[in-house]
Amino acid sequence: MNADPSDTAPTSLGPGFALRYGFGTDRGLKRELNEDSFIASDPVFAVADGMGGHESGEIASAVCIRTLAGLPQLASRTRSTTAVELQDCILAADTRIREATGARAGTTLSGVVVVEQMGVPYWLVMNVGDSRTYRLSKGGLEQVSVDHSEVQELVDAGSITAEEAMVHPRRHVVTRALGTGDENEADFWLLPIQEGDRMLICSDGLNGELDDAHIARILRTTGQPQDAVDALIEAALRSGGRDNVTAIVVDAEKAQAQQVHNH
Repeated sequence: MNADPSDTAPTSLGPGFALRYGFGTDRGLKRELNEDSFIASDPVFAVADGMGGHESGEIASAVCIRTLAGLPQLASRTRSTTAVELQDCILAADTRIREATGARAGTTLSGVVVVEQMGVPYWLVMNVGDSRTYRLSKGGLEQVSVDHSEVQELVDAGSITAEEAMVHPRRHVVTRALGTGDENEADFWLLPIQEGDRMLICSDGLNGELDDAHIARILRTTGQPQDAVDALIEAALRSGGRDNVTAIVVDAEKAQAQQVHNH
């Protein structure tokens, strides 16, 4: 479900807001297949990173994104999705992946759905596994999602540092995924959208190559979302490109400011 790059015209985000976004994916330098899938179509922005050999990871991530693309709010372009509806959709994806792959493959899922409650716009962030959603707000970068991974549990326990986690031999072992294992429920966060927010959704092929400081530097110094995506993917490839790399960048800004850019 890779949207057409030309479909990045700003869309209204409640009174006085606009969304602008960019996206991209690369097989990387070491992998034969790209097992990442993504959707970038207002109001749904998500990345799924498939796991499992012989193309089954590719199937798992594609089924996941196809199921998300079936959200009725996508067809109607309404921003009324709830966490309960999203969880139901994610559990449906889990079932479909198990049926399609015989439970031999799984996928992560991370991303945001733009929602409005009482006229106020929010980022509804979802996460299963170790793909990530970050927010750059007021110049500071925060990882919103929490990895479901062995190394994250070690970091939380104080056994290793975040820096050690990046090079730990078991850094790719996830503790929760869709389509395989016992744990398949997503975690959710609801964040009010602030002017100037920049969201990054990525597979671990990006944050596995670039630390948060490097990611923040690129997000702060690139103007357009598509330029930010291109620069992030290029930096991950230059750093080794050991995995598939997928990134989506979504900006929220005042509609008036948007008009100025277009002159």
